Amino acid sequence: MDVRYINSFVGATCNVFETMVGMPVAVDKPTVKSEATPSADVSGVIGFSGDATGSVVLAFSFDTAAKIASAFAGAQITPQHPDFADAIGELANMVAGGAKSKFDGFNINISLPNVIVGRDHNVCPSRSAPRIVIPCRTEAGFFYVEVGMVVEKKVQRAAAVAAGVTP
Repeated sequence: MDVRYINSFVGATCNVFETMVGMPVAVDKPTVKSEATPSADVSGVIGFSGDATGSVVLAFSFDTAAKIASAFAGAQITPQHPDFADAIGELANMVAGGAKSKFDGFNINISLPNVIVGRDHNVCPSRSAPRIVIPCRTEAGFFYVEVGMVVEKKVQRAAAVAAGVTP
């Protein structure tokens, strides 16, 4: 996956957490997801379709997710709170939307957020695209942004085929 795409997610994560949560994010070196990649207790998942297909996952421990959701909402939110999943889903949505806005000239749609809550789960990567794990640190704790995407600008490809050119 092109580093420019990963940088879009890094920038969007830093922007969303600084402006909406009030926490700066320190980003460590991205790696390819492997079997040894830590599992999560809470994951916000957004799918992509169109000129890019795949997903982005924000993965947290229960403690970190509760602290971040509370800072985001401006009120105490525990994993049992009825708005907990909505807060995590909205953060994932904003990160995905922020990254999507950097994909100039691409037709990309993002899904509604899905939030998985359950101790030590793992969101498995697609076999068609390796998942890049971006480790992030905040004052609330560690979390991971996982990105797996296949980028194919279908509009240009379709136009090339229509013009008789093999892309």
